[in-house]
Amino acid sequence: MEHRPSNVRATLLHVVLFEPEIPPNTGNVIRLCANTGMQLHLIHPLGFRMDDRRLRRAGLDYREYARVQEHPSYAAFCSKVALSRLFAFAASARRSFHTAHYQPGDGLLFGSESRGLPRSLLETFDQEVTLRLPMVAGNRSLNLSNAVAVAVFEAWRQLGFAGAKGPL
Repeated sequence: MEHRPSNVRATLLHVVLFEPEIPPNTGNVIRLCANTGMQLHLIHPLGFRMDDRRLRRAGLDYREYARVQEHPSYAAFCSKVALSRLFAFAASARRSFHTAHYQPGDGLLFGSESRGLPRSLLETFDQEVTLRLPMVAGNRSLNLSNAVAVAVFEAWRQLGFAGAKGPL
């Protein structure tokens, strides 16, 4: 199922949430994608229904401005969506996210809040495209929507904030 408003420009980057569990996190990512022009992909199963009031509340009224596409599985996503590259984000990755050189058409893949990306899926990615966000030693992870925001803004910054309104 895809919602595509007519006033949204071509996709610069793709944000991919693998089996997200917490409605407010996904709502925040919907709002982020609406405000940055990124395409959002949600890979099922989801830990909530798309009409969940907590999802709507976190996303405010941005759902109508966001391009959100749902996929029944990771395999279905891969067969339907052509990306330049797909970067997998994991706390266990060795390469820091800011060292990647993002390009239009890239995808940013994030795992579920409680489990992250499955090891079996992470093992299919080369270390060059497996990235982490720096954190203080001893901590496990960042909030999903915060991690997505940090990564999206770094990738968008590298792309010159293409499509942003006003002077930068």
